[in-house]
This record gives sequence, structure tokens and C-alpha cells, in this order.
Amino acid sequence: MVDAAGLPAAAAPLEASVDAPFDASVGAQALHELGRIVGAWGVKGWIKVEPHAGDPQTLLTAHTWRLEPPDSRPGAAASKLDVLQARRHGAFVVAQVRGVTDRDAADALRGLRVVVPRAEFPATAPDEFYWVDLIGLEVHNREAQCLGTVVGLLDTGTHAVLRVRPSEPDGDERLIPFVAAYVDDVDLAARTLRVDWGLDY
Repeated sequence: MVDAAGLPAAAAPLEASVDAPFDASVGAQALHELGRIVGAWGVKGWIKVEPHAGDPQTLLTAHTWRLEPPDSRPGAAASKLDVLQARRHGAFVVAQVRGVTDRDAADALRGLRVVVPRAEFPATAPDEFYWVDLIGLEVHNREAQCLGTVVGLLDTGTHAVLRVRPSEPDGDERLIPFVAAYVDDVDLAARTLRVDWGLDY
């Protein structure tokens, strides 16, 4: 997404795995938590999901959801639900899924985490990035100095801020606004990000 000033922004969804390291061995099949089932909706088996993102587009477009228990580790074996239809309902997403046909069955899913493979996220524009794709990028400045690795992002309301952890164990975490004034280039293939930022900032 790009605002009126042409600044790049990190795209929703904002998953619970924002602080998790990128696992290149898993790649597009890496699972990301997008929400939690909070109960039944209606009497015909529809379920209600509280999304983690303000724009739950992936939940609305994914044909299959994986469900994991609330206390399981990320990427644990997950059961699957075929999504027949999904739509927004206020702050929630409500969905009809195959095999769940009454309120009791839907309510039995309460508390389960909804996870979706990265490969099923909607395509982004050239200047748009999902937060999970930025995690693990090595950050260099214009002088080719390594500033560290992106370990998370913060949402300030106006723009995202990169949390960059230096390689030195006693180094302080750097907070770099993810805006065009400071971010020169994002190379997902090379897993690098170039910024206008000094070592002593």
C-alpha cells in the first residue's frame, strides 16, 4: 500500500508470527496465524473469527484454513477446514465451512487458531510488503555497513517501524521508520534491505 506521499508501507495482515524468524526452508508453505475462532455465528454452523489484522483479506480469500490448538507451537500439525464462503461482520470475519452444519459444532471450534500458508496470501503491489516477509531481512545502510536483522515491526498508526537487532549481543535494537525517506530498497530474493541510517543513530 502506498500513501499519498508515495511512501512504501508494510501490508496487512499483521500476524501473531511477526516476531518469529523467517524460515527459508519452509518458504511459501510457512503457516501464519491470522485469527482465532471466538464462537458460533447464527444457528447453521457458521463460525466467527477475530482477525489479527485490520484488513483480514487473506481470511476472506483463502479456500482452506488450518486450525491449531491455542497452546500448540507454530507450525504444528493442523486440521483443515474448507471455506465455502467468508465475509466481514463488523470487526469479525464469519465463515461457512464444509462439515460444520450446526451451532454446537461451530461453537466446539472456539479458541482454535486459524493459520494460513504464506503462499495463499493475496498478491501485493510492487511497493507493498507483508510484515512476515520483512522478518529476517539483513539491513545495510548506504555505506554497506550491516545494521542487523529485522526481528519485528511496530505499528505507530501512521507508518510501520522496523525493529532491527544488531549482531553484537550487547548492541541496542534500532527502530527505523519504514518510509521512503529512510528505506531505499527491499530485496526479498536476496533477503536484504537498504536504508539511509547511520551506525550511530
